[in-house]
Amino acid sequence: MGLDDKIENTAEKLGGKGKEVAGEAKGDPGLKAEGKSDQAKADLKQAGEKVKDAFKE
Repeated sequence: MGLDDKIENTAEKLGGKGKEVAGEAKGDPGLKAEGKSDQAKADLKQAGEKVKDAFKE
């Protein structure tokens, strides 16, 4: 996995966590759900990159 991919996935996960916290603070379940979705998407991308790395070795 390239460093750029790691940074991008981490940024996406942190952005999702920010949305989740903001949604919780505002009482906005839609924003909270969107944040959780963004985090899950970042985790899936990270897992996919790890699989690609495993096949490269």
